[in-house]
Amino acid sequence: MRDYQAVFLLPCSRLGIVVDDEALLALDFLADDVAAKPPVTPLAQQVWEELSAYLNDPAHRFRLPLKPGGTAFQQRVWQQIAAIAPGKTVSYGDIAHALQTSPRPVGTACGANPLPLVVPCHRVVGKTGLGGFNGQKTNLTLDVKRWLLRHEGHRI
Repeated sequence: MRDYQAVFLLPCSRLGIVVDDEALLALDFLADDVAAKPPVTPLAQQVWEELSAYLNDPAHRFRLPLKPGGTAFQQRVWQQIAAIAPGKTVSYGDIAHALQTSPRPVGTACGANPLPLVVPCHRVVGKTGLGGFNGQKTNLTLDVKRWLLRHEGHRI
């Protein structure tokens, strides 16, 4: 398990917060039995406060320094995802069309997103359904995606 600078409790899951001195590196969904851990760095505290703001207002826009690792293609997909407004969804196909590629690699890049919620991959859906979430299609991860979308006002 990674060394988390905080563990934030969402109503639907837990998020492990990974930061360095300059930026948010990752948010990891953790098992329900992982205990909350208060922030141990100023930046982890800032991430905690932004996550709290999102819980209080699903239209909240995150303002955090980010440093996601990834390929050039993944970075392009994540930039498209980051532009999706709260309360909106787009399909994998829509992003693929914008990037002149196909939906499958877009879905793979979404699944590799190290910053879920902040780079809101839960707002990317399949043509005929939810698609996956966090690199998986299990009920647990799809329940998190459903909760996040309902929190933002979607009827699912």
